Amino acid sequence: MVTPFWKYHALGNDYLVLDPERLEMALQPFAIQRLCHRHFGVGSDGILLGPLPAPGADFGLRIFNPDGSEAEKSGNGLRIFARYLWDEGKVGEAPFYIQTLGGRVRAQVQQAGRQVEVDMGQVSFQSRLIPVAGPDREVIQEPIELQGRTFTFSAATIGNPHCVIVVPETTPALAQTYGPALETHPYFPQRTNVQFVQVVSPNRLRLEIWERGAGYTLASGSSSSAAAAVVHRLGLCASEVTVEMPGGELAIRIAPDFAITMTGPVTKVAQGTLAPDMFAD
Repeated sequence: MVTPFWKYHALGNDYLVLDPERLEMALQPFAIQRLCHRHFGVGSDGILLGPLPAPGADFGLRIFNPDGSEAEKSGNGLRIFARYLWDEGKVGEAPFYIQTLGGRVRAQVQQAGRQVEVDMGQVSFQSRLIPVAGPDREVIQEPIELQGRTFTFSAATIGNPHCVIVVPETTPALAQTYGPALETHPYFPQRTNVQFVQVVSPNRLRLEIWERGAGYTLASGSSSSAAAAVVHRLGLCASEVTVEMPGGELAIRIAPDFAITMTGPVTKVAQGTLAPDMFAD
């Protein structure tokens, strides 16, 4: 038996899907790093391992970053996994539930697989839940210093941690320059995802992202959800917004209790089998 893989991207954020029942190797950090490597492996922004048994949900999912660490939740990863389940005939048009480390989400495949809607869960700004160091509080518009510069940040969790910084104009350089230091800042004991967000209009946000364990990223569903929630909490955007990223756009809907519904496209790239040579050294 050989190990099959499926590759998808959601707005340029690409993942490999591996079926645990057909996996011929232990998914240790080295194997994950090699699989995700753009030159020595298949190349991806992460690994989706599923479907897994999940009491209280239809499917379980584990999500791994390209550095080998495990992520609690990924919006793009969830949309990709939902599309994979659709392609494999495991789901139809009806909504279904996926259990992640970051909580259970409801998903629904639309437009014959081209679009997926995910209820991402409820955003919290509470420091003990994110987590953020210091006393228990809502982390809204606090100063943070690094590399000789002071930013004003807000923090949020939607099952995974986020540091959101509103700026007059966002650029890739902001995320690439300050993202690594923010990800590993002592304020964030479990590290954090980082978003620099520009309010283009009340219904449109522009986002640049540094993703925990992955680095500079073209798009992120959980980052879009957290950033939109923070900007809405600050009174700077409406409850329905389009989030624009280098890889494309997502539609985000924010309920009064800050529960997030995310809708966006998924594209199948390839499927094949993994060769043992990849791990020979």
